[in-house]
Amino acid sequence: MQLTAKTLHGLEEILATELRALDAQNVQIQKRAVTFDGDTALMYKSNLYLRTAIKILQPIHTFEAINEQQLYDGVQQIDWSQYMKVTDTLAIDGVVNSNYFNHSGYVALKSKDAIVDQFRDKTGERPNVDTQNPTLRINIHISDNVCNISLDASGEPLFKRGYRLERDIAPLNEVLAAGLIKLTGWDGQSNFVDPMCGSGTLPIEAALIALDIPPAILRKEFGFEKWNNFDEPVWKQIRETAQQKFEDNRKEFQYMIQGSDMSGKAYRISTENIEHIGFDKIIKLNYKPLDEYTPPSGGGIAVMNPPYGERMKSEDITTLYKMIGDNLKKKYAGYDVWILSNNIEAIKHIGLHPSRKIAMFNGSLECKFLKFAIYEGSKKVKKQ
Repeated sequence: MQLTAKTLHGLEEILATELRALDAQNVQIQKRAVTFDGDTALMYKSNLYLRTAIKILQPIHTFEAINEQQLYDGVQQIDWSQYMKVTDTLAIDGVVNSNYFNHSGYVALKSKDAIVDQFRDKTGERPNVDTQNPTLRINIHISDNVCNISLDASGEPLFKRGYRLERDIAPLNEVLAAGLIKLTGWDGQSNFVDPMCGSGTLPIEAALIALDIPPAILRKEFGFEKWNNFDEPVWKQIRETAQQKFEDNRKEFQYMIQGSDMSGKAYRISTENIEHIGFDKIIKLNYKPLDEYTPPSGGGIAVMNPPYGERMKSEDITTLYKMIGDNLKKKYAGYDVWILSNNIEAIKHIGLHPSRKIAMFNGSLECKFLKFAIYEGSKKVKKQ
C-alpha cells in the first residue's frame, strides 16, 4: 500500500532517511510529508519507530471538487462499510489549501455528513462522532481542487510519546526535539547537553537516539489498533521486539547526556519524566542556572531552546543572550552548540558568528536553528 508520513517543515529529509532505514520503498519527499510504499507491518513499525513523523496516513481515495456538492459526492464514492461499522465512532481532520474551499472545519463537517448519510441510507442508523477517542480517524486534505482522503493510522499525534507525565511552560514538541538533534548530526558517539532543559525533552530524545530505542515505546495505543482489519499477531511481534530492544539497550551509555535548568519546577518535571521512561541512570540532571553549569569535558553537542522574549522585557532578553554567549566562550570549548530561537535581534548579542543556519518552525513561530562551533583558542590554531 502507499502511505504518507506527515512531519514538520525542515525535517522532510531526516524523515525520508528514517523510512529508508525501515526498508520503506519508493520514498518521495513532499512538503511537510514523505510518501512511501510498504505493507501492514511497515505501517505499524512506522508509528512505533519513526522519530520525526507526526502522523502516518493511509490514502484510500482521490477525487476533484470545486464546491461542497462535489466534495459530498466524492466522499460518498467510498464504501465506508469497508472501514467501519455503524456502531463505531468517527472523527475527521480537515486540511485545506485551496481557492475553492477556505474553511477546514466546514470541509470536515460536509465530509462527515456524506459518511453518516451513507450509513443512514443503507441501515437506517448513523455512526456517531467522537473527536477525542474515535474508532476511526479520517484525514481530508484539499490542495486547490484535488481532494485526498486518508485513514489516520496514528490516532493521537506521534509527538505524544507517552513519557511526559507533566509539561513545563512552552515545552518543545518531541518530534521537533528529535529532529533538531538529528540535524546536528549527533549519533551518540560524544557527549550531549541541554543547559536549559525545561521538561527534559531534548535529553530524553537524545537518549532514545543514542540507545536506538523506538521513541513511542511507552505509548498505550495507536489508531490502527481499532481498525477492522487490525492484524494483532503481526503487531504483537513488532511490539515485543521493540520492548526487548528497550529493555536491552537502556542499561548503559559510555558518554554523558546531561540536562540543567534553574527552575525548580522544571527540574522536578524533567526528573519525573526521565524516571518514568527509566533513563535516570543514563541522563544526569543539574539544578543550576546557565552561568553556573559546566558541561562535561571532552566536547560534544549542545542544543538549547532559550526563551524568545515573548514574556520578557527587551533588556532582560538581551542580558540573557549575552550571558549565553559569554558562557559558550568560557566553558564550551570542543562543543558544537546549536541554538533554536526566533529572536534575531537577541541572537546578535551572543557575540559569535554562526557557522550554519537552518530555517525551522517551533509551532507557528518561524525560527533559526544556529550552529556555533566553539574552538580551543582561535579557528586558525584549530585548523593547524
